[in-house]
Amino acid sequence: MVGIVIVSHSRRIAEGVVELAREMGGADVALTAAGGTDEEDALGTDAMRVLGAIDEAFSDDGVLVLMDLGSAVMSAEMAVEMLEEARRARVLLCEAPLVEGAVAAATAAKLGRSLEEVAREARGGLMGKQTHLGVEAGAADQPVQAVEPADGPPIETSIVVQNPLGLHARPAARFVRAAGEHDARVEVSNADTGRGPVDATSLNALATLGVVQGHEILVRAWGPGAELAVKAVEALAADNFGDPLEEATAEPVPVARSGAELPEGGLAGLPASPGVALGPARRFASQPLEVPTESATDIENEIALLDKAVKAASVELGELRNAVSSSAGSYEAEIFDAHVLMLEDETLQGRARGLIRDDKRNAADAFWTSIRESAQEFESLDNARLRERGRDVIDVGQRVLRHLLGRAEQKLVMSAPGVLIVEELTPSTAAGLDPDKVQGIATTTGGPTSHGAIIARALGVPAVVGVGERLLDVVENTSVIVDGDNGIVIVDPSKELHERFAETVLQQAEVAMAATASAAEPASTRDGTIVEVAANIGSLEDAVRAVAAGADGVGLLRTEFLFLERTTMPTEDEQFAAYSAIAGALGDRPLTIRTLDVGADKPLPYLRQAPEENPFLGVRGIRLSLAERDLLTTQLRAIVRLAAERPVRVMFPMIATLEELKEARRLLNDAVGGEQPSGLEVGIMIEVPSAALIAERLARDVDFFSIGTNDLSQYTLAAERGNAAVAALADPLHPGVLKLISTTVKAASGHDAWVGICGEVAGDPRATELLLGLGVTELSMAAPSIPGVKAAVRTTDGAEAAGIASRALQAGSASAVRKMLESGSTP
Repeated sequence: MVGIVIVSHSRRIAEGVVELAREMGGADVALTAAGGTDEEDALGTDAMRVLGAIDEAFSDDGVLVLMDLGSAVMSAEMAVEMLEEARRARVLLCEAPLVEGAVAAATAAKLGRSLEEVAREARGGLMGKQTHLGVEAGAADQPVQAVEPADGPPIETSIVVQNPLGLHARPAARFVRAAGEHDARVEVSNADTGRGPVDATSLNALATLGVVQGHEILVRAWGPGAELAVKAVEALAADNFGDPLEEATAEPVPVARSGAELPEGGLAGLPASPGVALGPARRFASQPLEVPTESATDIENEIALLDKAVKAASVELGELRNAVSSSAGSYEAEIFDAHVLMLEDETLQGRARGLIRDDKRNAADAFWTSIRESAQEFESLDNARLRERGRDVIDVGQRVLRHLLGRAEQKLVMSAPGVLIVEELTPSTAAGLDPDKVQGIATTTGGPTSHGAIIARALGVPAVVGVGERLLDVVENTSVIVDGDNGIVIVDPSKELHERFAETVLQQAEVAMAATASAAEPASTRDGTIVEVAANIGSLEDAVRAVAAGADGVGLLRTEFLFLERTTMPTEDEQFAAYSAIAGALGDRPLTIRTLDVGADKPLPYLRQAPEENPFLGVRGIRLSLAERDLLTTQLRAIVRLAAERPVRVMFPMIATLEELKEARRLLNDAVGGEQPSGLEVGIMIEVPSAALIAERLARDVDFFSIGTNDLSQYTLAAERGNAAVAALADPLHPGVLKLISTTVKAASGHDAWVGICGEVAGDPRATELLLGLGVTELSMAAPSIPGVKAAVRTTDGAEAAGIASRALQAGSASAVRKMLESGSTP
């Protein structure tokens, strides 16, 4: 694969271009930065620095060097002259634009193109701008076209969209990924409305087709990967585009608007999240953003400001995704994956850059104009559900605009509990909700299918939306009732209404308190088997949430949070402090610490790793730790220090061979330095089929196994979970995976070891009885799933569960197992 070197007078610019090129399509490409000089923050270039970067990026396929101006070119030439002759012939200095060229080159390099083809793609990086500005590109600037529709007829397919919500943001995001994973040009049209064709790799363009349930779409693809691209989309459609079948298929109709009489002081809205809330009104109004209209004086600076603001907003969206995933669930968190795709959409950004260059608009004015035009395209659609996506575009746009204007994000902070009165519940606002303070929500606009409403439902906060402008007349601290079941808001209720709804609220609170109290209690089956229901966590904050949710302990501490997003490896003292803080939050609950599980798919910035064609089958997990002993030995010393103070479980990831386990244990013994602490248990993850198949031998050297069903499923079924075309195959309830779990349990039972599961299936109450029937005694999951799984454990009878497990092992497919669990019948 061709390597790429970025040479700039500014170290930050070079590193920023590398980061952008990686994120825009070159994640597996050897991209290196050679910016600035040895003097910190000094502008300039250094031939020796460029030489080192070329060495780092070098491969037999060659290295492309992109430079900004002046001495950068001369330093690059000097560095090439210092190379040995054989290498010098494989290095090409390219005059392409730095940013656009780097992105185009990285994309081409990832596809395995030759050095000359990568250079030509880089030179064609300005094509988008040239087309927008009406500038004719010279022949030398034309990029290599991976696909030419004129070469022949397309591969095409017609799909009737069956999922209830149509191609709303999350399935549309999955569609874009599936279409863009192959070497093909893919277009899609809506056969029912006549809209299209549009680029299938543009999220915003796809959404403007207005595809709803029952619409037929025509997908056409050209190029070497055309057939694979079409099959990927077909597989995604067969999987309901990743949407659960049980989602609502119709807009709810509020009781008051269907003819029922409103109570005194009542306002009709739409039920968005069930439940009843009563409390004082808490007004929240976002401050309007005034967009400057002055003309731009420095075009390149305005574009740089826009790029910086987009990047900052993208980072914030990633943080929001993580927060919502912890508090509400991974499905709800996908909302922010769609937001990132909206933000990165080249149509949206290209339109803004064109306005800056063509109309001399400032960055804020240009981007906001582009955002409003995109939102209007959504709002022109007939489907109310898709019109809500226009609000998401505005939400994303305002995030970028705040960065451009230097305005801090306005956080939703409530000093005292109450009912939130807000004009619109955006996903950004909803992500910041504190359910302990926000008792209910009422909005003037929006619908029950908005992403803000989805998050409110996941958090369990009663909400009514679309109440209308009269809601804005509600004065702060006025008593308000939110009836999320019927879509009614009652302002300043009468004494009788207040008492009646207060009784309902009290009953809800009692039920919630009982559920919370029950979740904190040990979970045992009807025949008395105690099952440890633990949490998967990745931070101290997660540990606190897990305890509050009733976790019996931590079944998986992902220690990667200590190693990622920093420039140096954490010290032993830093790690010990972090583990001690988490242990303190857990009290006497068990803590299972997984050693570092990273690799080329999750690279460490301070650890040099060669790019891998398939990082999931490469140097990751225990393989990387054994190759980089300092990483593992430092971590083990920190864990052993903690084990001297309290019981701790250490767990090694991605064990595939007995030799790996023995070497990991040897390093652990070295860290102990004497007699092993009595409270230290040693276990391994069962994620690789070979480990399950030799579990009987591995069990002699461990105290426990923890089965990572996410990876075990993808390795067993040869289906990468991140590949939309095959992800549906990686089902942990496939009989093949279940047999590996059963094999592991039987092997452990013969050596007095116990078995847990820490994959996502552990948090699915529908699978609890089956997993317990297979002999699993510990289940570890995201904290929000704990109460439901504990309830499922308490309704399970061991003998009945064993019978279900026996029948599931004889099933022919994952779907047959799932049908059996739903119906209780034999597959």
